[in-house]
Parts: sequence; structure tokens; C-alpha cells
Amino acid sequence: MTLIERAQSIITKPQETWPKLAAEPQTVGSLYSGYIIPLALIAPVFGFVGLSLISHRSMMFGLLNGVLQYILALVAVFVTAFIAESLAPSFNGTKDRVQALKLIAYAQTPGWIGGVFLVIPVLGALLVLVAALYGLYLLYLGVTPVMNVPADKAAVYTIVLVVITIVIYFCITAIVGAVLAAALLSAGAMLY
Repeated sequence: MTLIERAQSIITKPQETWPKLAAEPQTVGSLYSGYIIPLALIAPVFGFVGLSLISHRSMMFGLLNGVLQYILALVAVFVTAFIAESLAPSFNGTKDRVQALKLIAYAQTPGWIGGVFLVIPVLGALLVLVAALYGLYLLYLGVTPVMNVPADKAAVYTIVLVVITIVIYFCITAIVGAVLAAALLSAGAMLY
């Protein structure tokens, strides 16, 4: 499957797609290069356009925001997958790094694609949130076929992963906000 076919399939036919994705031979590198890196780039690019060109912030401000968001998103996927892998045996699932990365990456697909809405200041963030909420449903559907978590433990495992994901993305937002605030303070009106 191509990147577009994978993204479309996981969003439109998740119950049929998860078992296929779970069985595919992948590596951490192939998941990053063929799926995570291109899709995680959507929100920073459209966010840059929304911040810099539409809401008339400086190009430097938009660029710094986009680069930070992108780098931290790539790290967050790996950290969340590492935690999902580590917790899986506690829920009678399989401890497997590649499978955990598949679960987290493919479940984030709607949120990443929803990043196109960031071109619309303020409203775009709400639309991305709606798309990301669908990703939580995808996460729930994927824990059993991908991580072999029994169906009776899937909901609790999903809730734990959702809480962890929220904490990680809250930390990302705080880091990006702190760096942008420091940049604005040090550069003054030049960045803003």
C-alpha cells in the first residue's frame, strides 16, 4: 500500500485495515521514513501558512513554531510507542516496539491529516482536535490486532495510552510555548 492508501484505509476501514497493518513486516526506520515523517509534516507546514501568511505573524515566528512542533511530534510518537510497548504485557499484550510504533503512528493519522485545517487560525485547531479524537477511536480498535491485548482489557489499555498521550502533548505544547516566548522576549518585535 502507498502512503495515501494506508492513510485512507485506516481512516475509512479501520477494522479491516488494522489486522493487515499488524501483519506487515516493518521496521522503526521504515515506519518513520515511509509514514510518520511525511504525515507529521502536514500540521507544521499548514500551521506555518496559517500563522505567518494568514494571521500575519512574522515568518520567523511561524517557522520556529513549525520546526519545534515537527521535531517534538516525531519524538512524541516514539516516546508514546515506547510506553505502549512497555505497558502491553501488563494488559496481557505483546511487548513489541515495531507493533507499538504501528499502533501509535496509524492511530494518529486523522490528527496529522487534520493538520491541513491549521491554515485557518483558531478554528483550525478545533478541527484538528476533532480529527484527533477520531484517532482515539482508531487506537482502541488497534490495540487488540496490533498489540494482542485481549478484547476485555482493550478499553483500559486504550484509556491509559490516551492519558499518556495527553500528558506528552501537553508537555510538547508547554515546551514550544516556552521556546517561542523566550524567542519573542529575546528578539523583541523582530520575531512578532
